[in-house]
Amino acid sequence: MHTRTEHDSMGEMQVPDTALYQAQTQRAVLNFAIRPEPMAAGFIRALLLIKQAAATANQQLGLLPDNIAASIVSAATSQLNQLDLSQFPVPLYQTGSGTSSNMNVNEVLASLATKQLAEKVHPNDHVNLGQSSNDTIPTAISVSTALALRQQLLPALQLLQQTLTQKSKQIGHLVKTGRTHLMDAMPVTFADVLQSWSSQLQHAETLLHEQLPRLQQLPQGGTAVGSGVNAHPDFSMQFCQQLQQMTGVSFQPAPNLFFRIGTQDVSVACSGALKVLAVALMKIANDLRWMNSGPLAGLGEIELPVLQPGSSIMPGKVNPVIPEAVAMAAVQVIGLDTAIGIAGQSGNFELNVMLPLIGQNLLQMIDLLSDSCRELAEKAIRGFVVREDVISQALALNPILVTALNPLIGYEKAAAIAKQAYQQGRPVLDVALEQTEYSREQLGVWLDPATLTKAQSL
Repeated sequence: MHTRTEHDSMGEMQVPDTALYQAQTQRAVLNFAIRPEPMAAGFIRALLLIKQAAATANQQLGLLPDNIAASIVSAATSQLNQLDLSQFPVPLYQTGSGTSSNMNVNEVLASLATKQLAEKVHPNDHVNLGQSSNDTIPTAISVSTALALRQQLLPALQLLQQTLTQKSKQIGHLVKTGRTHLMDAMPVTFADVLQSWSSQLQHAETLLHEQLPRLQQLPQGGTAVGSGVNAHPDFSMQFCQQLQQMTGVSFQPAPNLFFRIGTQDVSVACSGALKVLAVALMKIANDLRWMNSGPLAGLGEIELPVLQPGSSIMPGKVNPVIPEAVAMAAVQVIGLDTAIGIAGQSGNFELNVMLPLIGQNLLQMIDLLSDSCRELAEKAIRGFVVREDVISQALALNPILVTALNPLIGYEKAAAIAKQAYQQGRPVLDVALEQTEYSREQLGVWLDPATLTKAQSL
């Protein structure tokens, strides 16, 4: 490999000729060897946006010459338009402040800007002007998370809810056996089931929307510890105005920069909201798996779309692969949330020192949940069909329907009828006709499963 000589405050460093990055990035590549997993593209894009907004803000404040500011903005724009991830090799498991990632972006932009201007643009003095890794990396976490929520997860979540609404219109009138403790219970409609799922998702969506205002309060301008040393007093406001113009998202300076640099409580809260959605998706996925189970020895109430063979040895076997994949993604999200919770405790005095892990996990959680919502909507819920013969047969033999007669005959007599119906494998209506004074017509109305889904009192 052909190399060139670069230097930083620690001395000279050999860097690949083709690299836009410089000495500090190369040191990080050599030093950090715990699994070479790079930072997420969304995180790098957030850093590029930050550098672009910072250059313009510093130019307007009279701190950065027009030509240098323009070259930095141009360099950032070129990478945002066509991101070359090979130029951002700093791994996830690096210094806890994320300094190496910050300097990686600084160096790449400095190299591009220098080529454009044919004069030296310095990664620290120009690209990083008025900034520190200590405020830039927390800002990148918030910006990347806010943008990913708005652009990825919330649209995917809305698609899933719309799909549930459409499905409810198609099959909502059908009645099936309800279950508690996995045992037969009072009947429900498919509308009840689907709308319950939708309400779970609406609850999660509300929590996610509540995170956005806090994520959009940025610590940029606090520099090293929150005091704003080496930054213009108006930098925070100018920076946020520039970032808002670039993204269309209302960013503001955080009311307390020390809080947003010294802690990651906002990220922990956002992670918790993402976990709520993961729990909801797990519940929906498992309900689908149970209703689809069988088709002969399980519940067999629905048939999910047939997507692929389910066994390498059992011909004809088909499995609920999408709900299973979604369930695994949900488990991973819950695990990532646990890691973020522990990482959030690593705020020592004026800085959290697990920032790269927190930023990476949040974006991975959003990716997993976004994909899961879309897959569940398009490959499971939209195409499943109800086996009406199966649900009708189960309803007819469901002894728990006798619950409706409690006000008329009492709990103990109703229980005796239910037990006899179950033991004899007979419809509860037939047994109730023998054991009570009521006519078949009366019992037929009171024990009608569709009527019982409306919770009317006798």
